[in-house]
Amino acid sequence: MTANWHQGNAAEDGSPTRGWLVGHFIDPSEGVRSSKDVEVKWFTHPAGDRRAEWTSDDQRTTLVLLVHGKFRIDLTESSATMTQQGDYVMWGPGIDHSWEAIEESTVMTVRWPSQT
Repeated sequence: MTANWHQGNAAEDGSPTRGWLVGHFIDPSEGVRSSKDVEVKWFTHPAGDRRAEWTSDDQRTTLVLLVHGKFRIDLTESSATMTQQGDYVMWGPGIDHSWEAIEESTVMTVRWPSQT
């Protein structure tokens, strides 16, 4: 039987999965963290960390929320720089993206549905 609740630390729990702490890629033995509905990531990027190549997704909606730092999201539609705690960028299916941590930045990413 899997646990129906979990308490933990996002950085520690997400460490084995590049920051992802909820999603289809979490082993079902982890209980409620294993989900086919949503993916959640918590990650601290060092200054200058970037994904230069475009990442495309034709099936999911994504929300990136700035916890601290300065973080830029480049979309095929536009570009946005998040500078204040709580700033966020959200996009729907079919929009490609890349990103760069202009300063050390902690961001939380939520994607749905969880892609298998």
